Amino acid sequence: MTTPVRAIAVISGTVLSQTSANRFAGYAAAIVMGVLAACSKEPVELGAADYGGVPPAGCLGEARSGEAGLHDREETEHGILYSVRTPSNYDPGRAHPLLVVYAAAGQRRTASERFTGFTRAATAAGFVVAYADHRALSIRVLDDLATIPAAVARKWCVDTDQVFVAGHSDGGTAAAAMAFRSDDGLEPAGFAASAAGVRGVDLDPYQCPERTRVLILHSLEDELFPDFGADAALWWARCKQCDNVEAPLSVDGCLDYGACNGSSVRYCPGIGGHRSWPAKNEVILAFFR
Repeated sequence: MTTPVRAIAVISGTVLSQTSANRFAGYAAAIVMGVLAACSKEPVELGAADYGGVPPAGCLGEARSGEAGLHDREETEHGILYSVRTPSNYDPGRAHPLLVVYAAAGQRRTASERFTGFTRAATAAGFVVAYADHRALSIRVLDDLATIPAAVARKWCVDTDQVFVAGHSDGGTAAAAMAFRSDDGLEPAGFAASAAGVRGVDLDPYQCPERTRVLILHSLEDELFPDFGADAALWWARCKQCDNVEAPLSVDGCLDYGACNGSSVRYCPGIGGHRSWPAKNEVILAFFR
């Protein structure tokens, strides 16, 4: 499906009508400064995956060249840099789930890694993790970001049916776009979108992807996109024909919409304003696994 240009503008962490896009553009610099100020500079620590008792499920084709450890300068066709982290005991004979993290506005991949804090827990859970630099969102940029999972899978042993995407603000919008856009060559198994500027009305022109698991995280104190998360989650729950659309159940501080058509939908309200990453990494990884 092509993007309806008459209705959609992709800027400053949001997929919005042109009127709304203009309204929110002025917040971008403040978001960048707040996000970067929240980042520490602790060294990256990898986790050791627990492969015990699980028979190897390898990758088809030739052996991959990617090695265990920290890889800081991978690059897409159009020059977006991204890093890759594997379990410290990475086994090239096993197909790993992949988590791709898209950055908030103004963040480089290293800042995004510190800000979201996924690496140690995700690699310990057996994930290969990739962090992409931020670029101002456009259809071309989204298409380029969508190529990262396949590029990682060409170098590391990845289960291509277990590709997940996540991000905050601009990164959350990008992660959601990987699911609702059908013309970018990527259908993730699930996404976690935090503080994304996407509402139900922005999703109306798109078809509902069948198998993608949906996790929406959004602060109740988000001053930039108030109530966007709840509205987007309701759209996803309706499009996937979930059992508990009107009365979702509370699970781990989140609202679960019950059995859905081919997947699941969960909404996690939080506190702390737009610039805050939700303290829900364990919930996110468990939802993906």
